Amino acid sequence: MTEKHTYRVAGFRFTVEGPMPEARNLAPFLTESEEGEHLFTLRIQDTLPLETVTPYFTTDDGPGFPEISIGHCPDGHLRFSVKPLPSRPVAAVIRMSADFREAGIVFASEADRSFALNNALMLLFTFTSAHKGVLEMHSSVVMCEGKGYLFLGKSGTGKSTHSSLWLKHIPGTELLNDDNPILRLMPDGSARVYGSPWSGKTPCYKNKDVPAGAVVRIRQAPFNKIERLGAVQAYASLMTSASSFRPFSELADGWHHTLEGLAASLPSYTLDCLPDQAAAELCHKTVCHG
Repeated sequence: MTEKHTYRVAGFRFTVEGPMPEARNLAPFLTESEEGEHLFTLRIQDTLPLETVTPYFTTDDGPGFPEISIGHCPDGHLRFSVKPLPSRPVAAVIRMSADFREAGIVFASEADRSFALNNALMLLFTFTSAHKGVLEMHSSVVMCEGKGYLFLGKSGTGKSTHSSLWLKHIPGTELLNDDNPILRLMPDGSARVYGSPWSGKTPCYKNKDVPAGAVVRIRQAPFNKIERLGAVQAYASLMTSASSFRPFSELADGWHHTLEGLAASLPSYTLDCLPDQAAAELCHKTVCHG
């Protein structure tokens, strides 16, 4: 019998079939319930079809980030090659159906199996939820006073540091996710943030969710100052931290619709700050009680 596991993330389900690598990050999201729409099935395979692939797109996020190359298959499928770093060998090849609901993965490196599996799942989740009000955010998020607060910013700008300052100085704060929470625009127009199995270097894999209270873009500065953004600025701030593959125009339409709804309904700020207690207290006072 084929090994089969179903997981629920942000209210949606997906299934992995085949011999699983170690994936403790997925364990909190394991489910036997059929509640929630099923998005996709990923099958772990020994081989994929031999075929000529037409190159389509390769990511270029820099030397410290994974590299993903995409090609078109003759039958309409898409073929992805995933590397942990541009200088590293291919860790896995993933073959996806045109609607992303069915996919197969072949691991090329035993050492990178968990990395490859999680990247495949993140890609499939992003693609299949694009028209469902869902965004995977590059963000650190804390829960405080019953709401979730997302800290955005480029790598190295202090998102995790700011979360840690809340944890240290703002009573009742809890880390929900430190790298890839899921932000949803709900049918009633409200926003909700969910923990996910993907949390970067911080092992924080919580199957919890709360209403989203605000998003705050962190910028390093020699002073502490917070400013509320208008809808257009909020859209731009959210867009630069939302995971997506914009070459897929049919998916980009869904992401843009979600961004527009969130920018209109979810308070957004920029925080120019020092990495200190005063910055955390200013931010907390403004976004929670301002």
